[in-house]
Amino acid sequence: MRNEKYTCFLLVILMMTFAAQAGTIKGTIVYEGPIPKLKPINMEADPICHAKHDTPVLVETLVLGEGRTMANVFVHVKNAPKKSYETPEEPVVISQKGCVYTPHVLGIMVDQPMKIMNEDGTLHNVHALCKTNKEFNVAMPGFRKEFTKTFKEEEFMFLMKCDVHPWMSAWISVMGHPFFDTTGKEGTYEIKGLPPGVWQIEVWHERLKTQTRTVKIAGKDDVQVADFTYQHPSLKKKAAK
Repeated sequence: MRNEKYTCFLLVILMMTFAAQAGTIKGTIVYEGPIPKLKPINMEADPICHAKHDTPVLVETLVLGEGRTMANVFVHVKNAPKKSYETPEEPVVISQKGCVYTPHVLGIMVDQPMKIMNEDGTLHNVHALCKTNKEFNVAMPGFRKEFTKTFKEEEFMFLMKCDVHPWMSAWISVMGHPFFDTTGKEGTYEIKGLPPGVWQIEVWHERLKTQTRTVKIAGKDDVQVADFTYQHPSLKKKAAK
């Protein structure tokens, strides 16, 4: 009994030490070059979907904010510390709203609940094209407002789509650690709680190439900035000439 109490005490001390030494990596991701003209989505095949929008809805291949900041970029620590992490009880929520998945790109931890919402009052079909985890294909009639799924294995970036509405798509990454974030239109990310060390920060976009940068966390409360720039392919061709 005494040994068990001593072991628990040591674990608490180690966790407090880990937290006290933790640092942060943050940054902004921007786009450079000509902006492609994106086609509006044609939702006329489903009058319910079409009626939910007063203005055209563009595909989410490239979503930019002010100053050409980039949304839907997934950022994670590629060489995260190898240890056991507590699984969050709070679910990650993805909504089918206006016949679009929101968010378009998301990360979730192994065994963390993912709550899938249907806010449209029309039939959707949630089809996750997993390869490591078990693929699922669930019909959601208008009266079915939500269901919950979990993923048992790590799996980086698989597609989830709706077989009823072919324009609907989302990208999901199942992570074994909490060191990840996804940018909104402001283009910023923040990864907290990293211990001292040299970490590889990888950024992923569904159409543009993955980028990686090495960042060093020196110690307690250290904050490092790692910004990234994505270039239109035409700029890279000019630079190569």
